[in-house]
Amino acid sequence: MSPRRVIGIALVLVGSITAGAAVAQPDKDAQAAAGPVMQQLEAFRRDDYDTAYTFASAKVRQVFDRRAFEQMVKRGYPEIARSTLAVVAESQVTPDGHVFLRVKVRGANGNSVEAVYDMIWEGGSWKINGVVARPDPGFV
Repeated sequence: MSPRRVIGIALVLVGSITAGAAVAQPDKDAQAAAGPVMQQLEAFRRDDYDTAYTFASAKVRQVFDRRAFEQMVKRGYPEIARSTLAVVAESQVTPDGHVFLRVKVRGANGNSVEAVYDMIWEGGSWKINGVVARPDPGFV
């Protein structure tokens, strides 16, 4: 085999490995970003709003103090405030480093929502930067 052919094969292999790593990294980020969402939901189930508040980004904490955060969640997101089941249905990593998670949540009230969480990397961990929810009648 000629040296040129060996170099060409080596470059293809390196390119394939690099491309695989680039694809695997966002999946890893999205998977890691889901952890705080699930931990926050668990804290809500225990009525532990002090712990749940620690998963909020600095932006969210600027808008809501701890007490206002609890009221906002309970009034605006009753299914999230008291969920019985949550599943990450989809994730997307944006070029600016945000991770958007589409989470299907069943509330203790029997209603289901599809919630899109905006996750940001802040202070060495993933934080919840916002959430938008809508009814999800198709969640089983």
